[in-house]
Amino acid sequence: MLALAGAAVALAGGLLIAWVVMSGHRGERTAAPPASQGGLVIDTSGVESPHMDSAKPLRCFVAGQFVGELTLAACARRNGVATDALDVGLDASGALAAADQAGAELTPLPPPEDSAGAPPQDVVPAPAAPQAAPLPVVGSPSSCWRYAEAQWRKLPADIGLGACVQALFAGRCERPGGATYGRWGQQTVRLVPGRVEISGDNHSFRLLAEQGPGCVIGPIG
Repeated sequence: MLALAGAAVALAGGLLIAWVVMSGHRGERTAAPPASQGGLVIDTSGVESPHMDSAKPLRCFVAGQFVGELTLAACARRNGVATDALDVGLDASGALAAADQAGAELTPLPPPEDSAGAPPQDVVPAPAAPQAAPLPVVGSPSSCWRYAEAQWRKLPADIGLGACVQALFAGRCERPGGATYGRWGQQTVRLVPGRVEISGDNHSFRLLAEQGPGCVIGPIG
């Protein structure tokens, strides 16, 4: 009888402890695993600098499962996302970002070039736009690129800065908050409401030319 009574007391005590533990965690939700909501997911918690390097390996997840440390492009391919469909650029803080389209808050990354500075063979040349008026050449002629539909297109011939700006932006006005981008040599040019700006680091822009009524761009140089 004593043994049975002791076993009953021990069982009751165990049940009481289990009830207390379960009550303490009631209502808590288990955190969902990364990438469980679908889409491309990368973990940047281990990145010390806010300026993310697109070539630096990051923790990549596919269908909610960790598959290793891969670059952004490699992780996109593992998730079935076309690399060319990734619209990635520099945001206002200079950090790598992605969006549906470039704008005043997202600067597209420069066009890829090989070690010799020549564009890759698969870059599609863009037809030259009609120039509103000839402008003096500022500096030596250089390559002129147009950014549209999330890709860079190189104009057929090297031209001066003024001619490049006219070919890219002549007759076009931007809406508030919008921006149209281009490249001249190693510099980024962009059209924003009322002005054309230029940047040598693809991040910090300064005034290049004013845009007057009728979308007319002022002289450069």
